[in-house]
Amino acid sequence: MKITVDFEECLKDSPRFRATIEEVEGDVCELESKLDKLVKLCIGMIDAGKAYNAANKQFVNGIRELAQQSTKDEVIESSLTKFAESLQEMINYHTILFDQAQRSIKTQLQTFVKDDLRKFKEAKKQFDKVSEEKEAALIKNAQAPRNKQHEVEEATNILTATRKCFRHIVLDYVLQINVLQSKRRSEILKSMLSFMYAHLTFFHQGYDLFSELQPLMKQLGGQLDQLVVDAAKEKRDMEQKHSTIQQKDFSNDDTKLEYNVDADNGIAMEGYLFKRASNAFKTWNRRWFSIQNNQLVYQKKFKDNPTVVVEDLRLCTVKHCEDIERRFCFEVVSPTKSCMMQADSEKLRQAWIKAVQNSIATAFRDKGDDGEKLDRKSSTSTGSLDSGGEPKERSLKGESALQKVLAIPGNACCCDCGQPDPRWASINLGITLCIQCSGIHRSLGVHFSKVRSLTLDTWEPELLKLMCELGNKVINQIYEARREELGARKPQPGDPRHEVEAYIKAKYVDRRFIRRPSDEELRNKVISLSKQEKRLSSSSEHLPPRPPPPTPKLRPGSNVSGQSAAAGGAEARRDSLFCPDELDSLFSYFDTSSKLRSMKSADSGIQNSADGSREMLANTPSNNSLADADAAESPPMPMPMPATLPPPSPCKEMVFYEPKEYSPGLQLYWASCARSLPDMAEALAHGAEVNWVNTDEEKRTPLIMAVQGGSLVTCEFLLQNAANVNQQDAQGRGPLHHATMLGHTGQVCLFLKRGANQNAADIDEKTPLTIAVEAANADIVTLLRLAKMNEEMREAEGPYSQSGQYNTNSPTEMQYRKCMQEFISLQLDESE
Repeated sequence: MKITVDFEECLKDSPRFRATIEEVEGDVCELESKLDKLVKLCIGMIDAGKAYNAANKQFVNGIRELAQQSTKDEVIESSLTKFAESLQEMINYHTILFDQAQRSIKTQLQTFVKDDLRKFKEAKKQFDKVSEEKEAALIKNAQAPRNKQHEVEEATNILTATRKCFRHIVLDYVLQINVLQSKRRSEILKSMLSFMYAHLTFFHQGYDLFSELQPLMKQLGGQLDQLVVDAAKEKRDMEQKHSTIQQKDFSNDDTKLEYNVDADNGIAMEGYLFKRASNAFKTWNRRWFSIQNNQLVYQKKFKDNPTVVVEDLRLCTVKHCEDIERRFCFEVVSPTKSCMMQADSEKLRQAWIKAVQNSIATAFRDKGDDGEKLDRKSSTSTGSLDSGGEPKERSLKGESALQKVLAIPGNACCCDCGQPDPRWASINLGITLCIQCSGIHRSLGVHFSKVRSLTLDTWEPELLKLMCELGNKVINQIYEARREELGARKPQPGDPRHEVEAYIKAKYVDRRFIRRPSDEELRNKVISLSKQEKRLSSSSEHLPPRPPPPTPKLRPGSNVSGQSAAAGGAEARRDSLFCPDELDSLFSYFDTSSKLRSMKSADSGIQNSADGSREMLANTPSNNSLADADAAESPPMPMPMPATLPPPSPCKEMVFYEPKEYSPGLQLYWASCARSLPDMAEALAHGAEVNWVNTDEEKRTPLIMAVQGGSLVTCEFLLQNAANVNQQDAQGRGPLHHATMLGHTGQVCLFLKRGANQNAADIDEKTPLTIAVEAANADIVTLLRLAKMNEEMREAEGPYSQSGQYNTNSPTEMQYRKCMQEFISLQLDESE
């Protein structure tokens, strides 16, 4: 060990020792200032690091917020989320590094300065003091006179004591100097080495972290190159489109409006119009009007919910208005109100009048594409049953629907490209799709494929049941039957979009890979399906009769006795598909609204209709309690009911007649009755018309045959493929008539939900409600009466609401929708 100051030399107190001491003291003083400076710099570094971490955290939070805002772009969302997580880890590593600097530099060196250097300074003070005392004793001893013995002795004693004390102090001081010089080396190196190891760990952790992130960054780099190319191409296309549009003549811009009933977004026409308010001041306001889903609506702002001006354009007329001061005005008149509007020019006025007239004509047109429009909206009689804002009690959303659909064989991969874990579906085809193929399907149009998300959208039970009846395996056996024979290559995950798009169009639009059956094969298929239908009918006839439900629990104050119902209702599943609480809530609201209508409406018949509906429903017995109801002492009911339940009067028994020719439409006809969804899908793929009419059997359609088969899911499949819910047979009966005659409650509810006209009469002038009353079917009577009352409420309350039309989120409408969905769910649970 190297000794800075020699112990022997310190006892001599030689000039060499004094010089060494001065050098050491100067060195220690400089060391103290350097260490103080280093500690302060370390504190500043740590504070700056904490500020950097705080700013970095805010930056990472900004990345997370950007990722959340980009939920529609899965690539950006997942990449930004991963980057934010990695940067957060780096912030954590930085925090550990600054903590280590706090411990190794600041704390350790501060301790060395405060403890060891403080001891050195105290030892130096004692040394300086005893050195001065020794110097004074030497001077006094030298000045003592020879002839004064006592002064000499005193000076000698003081000098001896001072020298003795000096030796102890100087030895301690030299020891402190040597220990300090030795310790400074270890303390400084120890703290700095610890700090450098902290840096080593920090950079190792960062290297490992970004090594794991490197494959993703390389993948994104490859995608980025393609995105840059695509962006440049899109830019060129937009510049070309911009140049083309800029060269057009916009002098007659108001003539560009066209009425398009088949628009992808369902909006046939839209534009700005001035609307005259119905208040006392008759103010005019500019609003954005549109014709969509057989309705005339307007908005003030884009985010506002559309305000319905006319609920059903079929009930309206449109005319010019020349008797007011303003120019270019026209009026839309409905049975309950009128709306005055003003266009910006005469050409625009003519365009809007023509659009309204075309919309009215389109609504009445009896074609197959009406099924799609009715699927997007509800009719006037049933209200908006498919409103997105209404929560549905028995609907499924997210993982529940996803798990059920993916459990079907073949559905775990995309039907068209094989991408695993699909999250989209085509509801009219019954297949699952990846996000790229779903976008291509959506571009085909809803007449080919209706796309819905398995995780984001709400799934009604009947639609989910439909998906589970088909699946990718079944559909591919139909649409890819000749793919291998033709040598066509099926796309794989990661293939270019244009290749996948070409394949999907060839598969579903051109139907290039379908195996066309021969006449003999088609004949055998039709005969087999007709026999299958007979076997289903005969097997259902031999089944033991289903016990009827117990007597409905009537509302308090009803005229019909409910004691027998109370006796047997404890063991029953439910007295009726409508629970008494739901009816009480609905009827109480109808009562209150009826009183309001009686004060505001000039037509008193509306009130009487609502009251009569309620009384009839309250007094309608169920199938097994008609005799009890007749035996009860009660006043005569407003509508007489038979004492015993007559058998239902369905269409004539299905008999297979040898047709003149066999066609895919005939296959669809018998497959619908046989409840065979794969055969129905095959018939549609071979070109069957969904509204095909069998002239040999009273002009029945596949949808009517699906009603005969008794399957609600079969009806849903045809409706999703644009079947006309109001098409009638030779007896003037539509699907709603047949479902009512057969007592198929779930199908009745489904047809009302899809816009069936409950006021249509057959050739015997019987409506579905008349048939249900004659058959004493309490549930169907309840359904049809509630639909009728809901329609009357909408017509009556519309003119008196604040916005000028009926509020679709009213308690009545919400209760009605809930009951309708409950009907369908219960029927699926029990009959399917």
